[in-house]
Parts: sequence; structure tokens; C-alpha cells
Amino acid sequence: MNPLICIPMGDPAGIGPEILVKALAANDFSNSCRLLVVGYGAVLQQVISTCCLPLTIKPVKACTDIDPRTDILNLLEPTVPPQHFEPGTVSAAAGKMAYDCIQLATQLALEQQVHALVTPPINKMSLAAANIRQAGHTEILADLTDSRHPLTLFEVAGLKVFFLSRHLSLRQACDYVTRNNLIQCAQKAIEALKSLGIEMPSLAIAGLNPHCGDNGLFGHEEQEEIRPAVLRLQQLGLNVSGPWPADSVFYQALNGKFDAVISLYHDQGHIATKMVDFHKTISITCGLPFLRTSVDHGTAYDIAGKGIASDVSMTEAIKVAIRYLSGSGLSNIRP
Repeated sequence: MNPLICIPMGDPAGIGPEILVKALAANDFSNSCRLLVVGYGAVLQQVISTCCLPLTIKPVKACTDIDPRTDILNLLEPTVPPQHFEPGTVSAAAGKMAYDCIQLATQLALEQQVHALVTPPINKMSLAAANIRQAGHTEILADLTDSRHPLTLFEVAGLKVFFLSRHLSLRQACDYVTRNNLIQCAQKAIEALKSLGIEMPSLAIAGLNPHCGDNGLFGHEEQEEIRPAVLRLQQLGLNVSGPWPADSVFYQALNGKFDAVISLYHDQGHIATKMVDFHKTISITCGLPFLRTSVDHGTAYDIAGKGIASDVSMTEAIKVAIRYLSGSGLSNIRP
């Protein structure tokens, strides 16, 4: 039986519901997976009507009730009722609804009723307005699954980029570049690459400073933290190298010199991947008890509710989940 992928609705005030229904309407995934949406019928029906899409919502009570027809949106609603929100506006209501959908989808994954989650965007400010302390999907999923330090992987056109840190200020991110943090991150990255089917991964670590510091002229992190970390990882028998200048290492990885790169801070890797293909850069969260892929763009409040959002990234996130599920053992999953 094809794997069952669960898609929580995302922030209802953003473009998440729109790109979700557009992806389902524009693609026939029936030969490779089954899809279950966790969300609110009224929200999704409004988007379907606005975009004039040939989809019919089918409410389901259990994962065994999935209708495989391509014009059916199988919907499981949270027991928490929806709240009023305004499209394109930060609100506690939108943050709470998004969180409740993620929570139910995660429960299904932990119960092994679904094989993977694919997530549309949520809004950090709306989460905060709803008194939800986690900053984003990765933090929420780590908390709900009791997973320590999950690792973010971006993938686009064969380029794979891990992140030493995510949502830190630039100054905090620089302080986070320590040999111990790098060693732990690289070990997890190697494990993640193996779990994704790369038997003997090669991993590059990007430099922090211009020209990797030029032997201390422009900073000492490469000499004092990164090189010692790389040396220790090599002593452990891992194929890790660096630091490599950040202005070239991502291009080299894109062309096959390395299986993946560790970016030392948020924008260093985001810029590199999104310049390759903004819409098809997909986020994968490694270290959870299940596979999770995601679009890598925001809620786009400025165009929410207008019916003009592109579903390319959402479609790609589903395809990436299908690709990795096709290479994994699914015998322990009940659906």
C-alpha cells in the first residue's frame, strides 16, 4: 500500500491553505502516496472556492478512511473549534489554529498511523501571540516528540545543506561556532545522510570569516574552533573537511565535490540554496521519529487570500517526502 502523508494546514491567515489545495488539485500523487490533510473545512473550502479548484472535501474520522480519488481532499479536523481570523493579519487565533493542526498531525505520526508530515508555512508572530513559546515548526516538533536537537537539512537540485544554528542573531550565531558544537552537528549530519541512503558521506564545513580568516587576519574562529573540530572528526574516521570559503563551498557541493555542507548560520545556507532555486528549496528535519519535509518560505501575508500564491514549493515538498519514503522500510507502519 502506498505511504500515507499527512499535511497540517499551516497558518490559516497565510498562503499555506492555498498552496496546499493547489498542489493537490494540480498533481496526481495517487500512484505513489495517499494524502491526509489536518485542518479546518471552512478555511479550506473558502480557498477552494476562491481559486475555483476541482476539489471536494471529504471529512474522515480515521486514517483508514482515505479516499484515493484525485479530486478528493481527505480532511481530518482537530477537535478544537476554529477561531475568527483575518487573512494576512498576525493574530493569536491563526497561531493557535496552526499549532492545533500540527499537534494532531504529530500525534498521528507518533502513533505510526501516517508515514510522514509535509508542512506548509506558519507565522512566528502569530504563534507568539497565541502564547506558543516555540519559534517555528522544528522547535514545535522537537517538543511534541521529545527529540533533542533535531537537525535542519535544506535540499535543492542535489545540494544538501545542514545548519549549525537556526534562529539566532548573527552575533549569537558567531558565538555558537565552537569545536564541540561543530563536532556534535557534523556527527548528526553524517548519521542523517546515511539514513537518507548515502553509505559513505563526505561533509564539508563552511568557513565563518572572509577567506576563512586568512590565518587570523579577519578572525580566529577557523583556527581556534573549526579546524580543531575537523581534525577531531577525521580522527574519528569521518569524511569531514574544512573550513572551506563560504563563497565557493556551496557551488562545489552543488557540482558533486561534497555530499553536503554545514552552514554556520541561518542566512549563509539559506542564500546559497535559494539562489539555486528559490521555489524548490525544501527543508527536511532530521532526528525526529518520522520524516518531515517542508516548504522553505513564509506565510506571505501580503498576498494571502488573493489566490495568486505559487504551489511549486508545496508540490516539491510532497515529492521529496515520496522519494525518501520509497527508499525506506515501511513494514512497521500500520496504515
